[in-house]
Amino acid sequence: MSDNLFQDPSTRTELSSLGEFGLIERLASRIQLGQPTSVKGIGDDAAVIDPVGLHQVVTTDMLVEGVHFDLSYMPLKHLGYKAIVVNLSDVYAMNAEPRQVTVALALSNRFPVEAVDELYEGMLLACKNYGVDLVGGDTCSSRSGLVISVTAIGAVRPEDIVYRNGAKDNELLVVSGDLGGAFMGLQILEREKAVFTETGAQPDLEGHDYIIERQLKPEARRDIITLLRSLEVKPTSMIDISDGLASEALHIARASGLGVRIYDDKLPIDPTTYQTARDFNLDPTTCALNGGEDYELLFTIAQSDHEKIKGNPSLTIVGHMTDAASGYSLVDKQGGLHQLTAQGWDAFLKRG
Repeated sequence: MSDNLFQDPSTRTELSSLGEFGLIERLASRIQLGQPTSVKGIGDDAAVIDPVGLHQVVTTDMLVEGVHFDLSYMPLKHLGYKAIVVNLSDVYAMNAEPRQVTVALALSNRFPVEAVDELYEGMLLACKNYGVDLVGGDTCSSRSGLVISVTAIGAVRPEDIVYRNGAKDNELLVVSGDLGGAFMGLQILEREKAVFTETGAQPDLEGHDYIIERQLKPEARRDIITLLRSLEVKPTSMIDISDGLASEALHIARASGLGVRIYDDKLPIDPTTYQTARDFNLDPTTCALNGGEDYELLFTIAQSDHEKIKGNPSLTIVGHMTDAASGYSLVDKQGGLHQLTAQGWDAFLKRG
């Protein structure tokens, strides 16, 4: 568990030996376009995309070393994959189909060419798995480690797009998958890093494969969008869970001018997540509400669509929307009401 970025001189190629244009040519040579809407990719002043009469949706995320990821336990291939996926998740949250991405990298001379190759291997694998074209980007030098900025571009029919502000009073609040796993995976990785730093002991990750993968290699829930269409259910509002269920539920409620009520006993928590939280003396409910980075989809549906999703193992009704005067509440297992607050990720909170 160390930041060993190909330090062996026999296998290390310095970025300076290629230069910026040489690096771009090296990366571009690995890219093939598959989307019919991708008219022009890397190789000109800008990419050209034909939306074919659809609305385009565009989203950007930036990942900064030391803030969003730690290379002492994050493999570069996984990081590349995750950088793409977290952007695609935002596109799916608009009920849209991602089609293209652009990638901008800022790199210090600590990174050899082989490290960039590994990072791009993960990015291109994510693009292949989700049927997305990498059509452009930029590279520059950095004095403070690695910075990755990804922009994802998607398309959707105007009548199918879903915003955060479309929820209505008494509609059901539904979440895909399970919650808190990515947060607990991070706790395991941070613990093992601390042990390695202090003692040199190799990390013990046995039994934690699921939650560690949730942290290091998340997947965007394209399957949920497909499922909802097959069930003929169109969400009235939707958001992806990057900052925690509580934070995202509050985003929907505030954007829609409503209150929200979430039920503790309805939260979907994987048994591994639950037990690991207990092992760390953490409340599993708090982890599910505020952990973040699950990249599940949170959405509202009309009461009339309840029967269509009832019993589906991929979906859980965790609460419902209320009138604004009722506020934001968490109902505990004894039926008590508590103020629902967002305690998840804030990019501008000081870390460490």
